[in-house]
Amino acid sequence: MKKEQIVQLDEITKEFIDGDQRHRVLDNLGLTHFRGDTIALTGASGSGKSTLLNVIAGFEPASSGQLELLGNNTQDWTDRRWSQFRHQNLGVVFQQFNLLTPLNVADNIGFPLQLNNLEWNDWCDHLADRLGLTPLLKRHVENLSGGQQQRVAIARALAHKPELLLADEPTGNLDQTASVEVMQLMCELAAENRTSILLVTHSQTCANFMNRHWHLEHGKINE
Repeated sequence: MKKEQIVQLDEITKEFIDGDQRHRVLDNLGLTHFRGDTIALTGASGSGKSTLLNVIAGFEPASSGQLELLGNNTQDWTDRRWSQFRHQNLGVVFQQFNLLTPLNVADNIGFPLQLNNLEWNDWCDHLADRLGLTPLLKRHVENLSGGQQQRVAIARALAHKPELLLADEPTGNLDQTASVEVMQLMCELAAENRTSILLVTHSQTCANFMNRHWHLEHGKINE
């Protein structure tokens, strides 16, 4: 059976201009991310790992090349189309959590549901239970520990059952024990929904949870 492509990159280049200097961060990348893949993306600081995630998520455009998501060419997508795709098909876990601090835990988890005109459901109950958040649902997120906030971020990213989870150093602010526990839960919950993962990490321990490994160096990917 032919594998279904979630992400297809063809000759993707990303350049930044600083005065009269042109810096090429991504250099004619060609990559395929199949449904069900869990991929660790490693590389030195400043190598372009977060930039690659931002290009795939549509937060910033590539300088050249073609990006296909779920078989759709994104070249002519408007901002509205990108927002629709992210709301429906993409989950993102940021290193700094990026939780909505005026809201409580339940409202943060349910935020992507609201964007899709959906309501809290059994899957959200399951996420909260597995991540140990059920007793905290009414607590405001600024009153949580770093590990608890990261669990909320993971629950929020998975609440709408996305096709693809992009995670940028999701355990970077946690100690080793908490990192392993969070990674195990994130991978198990993603597998339950067949959500594919692209994980940016400096941690070999975290990378070992993924079934594929990409290394970004000098704008190129080695697997």
